[in-house]
Amino acid sequence: MIRTWLRRANKTAHTLGLIVGLLAVLHLHPARAEQITVTHWGVLMYGAPYAVAMEKGFFKEAGVNIDGILTSKGGGTTMRNVLASGLPYGEVALPAVLAAVKEGIDVHILHAGVRTAGEILWVTMPDSPVKSLKDMQGRKIGITSPKSVTEMLVIMALDAQGIPQDKVARMAVGGIGAGLTALQQGGIAAAPIMDPIWAKEKAKYRPVFFVKDVLPPMTQTVGVTTAEFAKSNAKKLKAIVAARRKGVEFIYTNPKEAAVIVAKAYNMSPQIVEESIANLIAIRYWSAGEFEMDGMNAMVKGLQVVGEWSGPVDWAKLIDASLLK
Repeated sequence: MIRTWLRRANKTAHTLGLIVGLLAVLHLHPARAEQITVTHWGVLMYGAPYAVAMEKGFFKEAGVNIDGILTSKGGGTTMRNVLASGLPYGEVALPAVLAAVKEGIDVHILHAGVRTAGEILWVTMPDSPVKSLKDMQGRKIGITSPKSVTEMLVIMALDAQGIPQDKVARMAVGGIGAGLTALQQGGIAAAPIMDPIWAKEKAKYRPVFFVKDVLPPMTQTVGVTTAEFAKSNAKKLKAIVAARRKGVEFIYTNPKEAAVIVAKAYNMSPQIVEESIANLIAIRYWSAGEFEMDGMNAMVKGLQVVGEWSGPVDWAKLIDASLLK
């Protein structure tokens, strides 16, 4: 009996040793960290919920190890980064997603991201005679590039104000910084800007109009993945969507702490980020994920205005809302 007990004890000890060894290996080699893609990360405020989710441990709580963000200057580049990534998930401009659809790429839209373009505004110099959009008639207004979101917004704003499009000359000036330089040099009468750049530079300029005061909300960004990845990685994608949602909720309920977190991630002044977040909370900038079809279709209408889309979008083929449940 004693020999039988000793054999069992030795066997148990051996098993425990294997378990301890396995736990040690798992401790030394935790789940591989991965990166996701977010348009204009570190520059514009689309990525704020992800910064909060990483800092507060929301991704790890949800069961996914996200330790970094890949970025780009937006548009098709961000979409291509998503498609090429080992973890093909990203928050991407809706126009870029639809451009990929036009090219025959099979993508799934998982959640809404930024639900409005209302934070974008056009500014002029403090001593300019331009006080409103109507005063822009006979003058030049800056856009980033032809068929861009900024051109779309200008055209739609002019139409909403009953101003003939040919009364205001649209001039492509490149990025936000280049547009402000053109404004300072007198090449244009108004230039586009947005937070957090607006919060930092507002003392230098005077608003002409905010998009939020002229146009209804239109969805700017969405979370997207490939159809192939969605089939076999629903659990991981659901974790990412859930962690982002918690990041959004944290920003709305704890804006001051969120500002500190985002400022650290973006290497920006906490005061500037705090003011920017306050501006964006006022227009309910970030969506927790739920789709607002009026806002989605408003963006499609804008794409139609600049000739980047024709006809309606078959959202049923593109949207997979199952991960929001």
